[in-house]
Amino acid sequence: MISSTIKMVATKFFNLLPLGFLLTGSANLFSHDIDVTGVARLLLDELDTGQYSLSVVDQQVPPLFNLQNSIPANCTSQPPSRYSYRFSCDPALLSENSLSFPWGLEGVVVVAKWLDGTEASGYFPGDGNFIEVPMSELKAGSGSLLNLASRYLALGVEHILFGIDHLLFVLGLLLLVKGFWTLIKTVTAFTVAHSLTLACAVLGYIPLPGAPIEALIALSILFLAREILMGQRGQITLVHYKPWLVAFVFGLIHGFGFASALGELGLRDGDIPLALLFFNLGVEAGQVAFIGLLVLFNFALGKLLERFIPWIQTTLAYCLGGVATFWFIERLSPLIIV
Repeated sequence: MISSTIKMVATKFFNLLPLGFLLTGSANLFSHDIDVTGVARLLLDELDTGQYSLSVVDQQVPPLFNLQNSIPANCTSQPPSRYSYRFSCDPALLSENSLSFPWGLEGVVVVAKWLDGTEASGYFPGDGNFIEVPMSELKAGSGSLLNLASRYLALGVEHILFGIDHLLFVLGLLLLVKGFWTLIKTVTAFTVAHSLTLACAVLGYIPLPGAPIEALIALSILFLAREILMGQRGQITLVHYKPWLVAFVFGLIHGFGFASALGELGLRDGDIPLALLFFNLGVEAGQVAFIGLLVLFNFALGKLLERFIPWIQTTLAYCLGGVATFWFIERLSPLIIV
């Protein structure tokens, strides 16, 4: 009963999405690349009282042709070297000051080393045109840690809610699983597995495999779509009896996909565990919100489309398979082109 309810909710949720979402044209829009280029890494060093050096680690980032526009009014830029900039401030940078970068990137990670020996780091998202870096969030201490935690929590939520391939996999699990406790075990197995590989990849214990992971993520959705259709035809396999095993195995792969959102964190060593923890909590919060939204739609439209459920489930399975096939071919092509 609960399984059919969740399936019903899932179908209504996807009925409300634009049709273009399920077309191959938009598949490319919502897929994500494992090579993260949308987050730049900056090093801010206080060399002397009021004297600062700003280094851009990633060379693909556009250079700052006019640094004066990026620093506070009480600061003066000095002649730069390539991807390294110097400026002086009188008085020195204060908590109420901020740096502003004219980049249309997803965000920047800044590691600040202050003259008194303290260090702080943080992630700062962009708005599509500029990236604001408040100095108040780069001062070491509890406030800095709180800001770091809140930013990575938000980044995790954003990644899962806009990482449509991960959500499609969760939807596939909901359509496949029968029974409340089986569903709980399956979702838990998926969570534990992707948390393990996410941590191992970010902490450097396992090298991030690169592009093949994205192809495998697409293949995992295609596999689920096939099993959903087989189950509807009465062809029951081990996947239907023990879906948590499949969820765990594919969860290990999806964990590398989550790690791609973080790339090389660039944070100081002391901040990485906290950032990783809250990013993972954000991913889980987004996942729970997605499932909760499906439940909400079920209560709102519970009886309206009940007789169409089998047809909608079959349609969803084919749509999942179609999008996953497109992604798989798209992501596999660069690997086989010599």
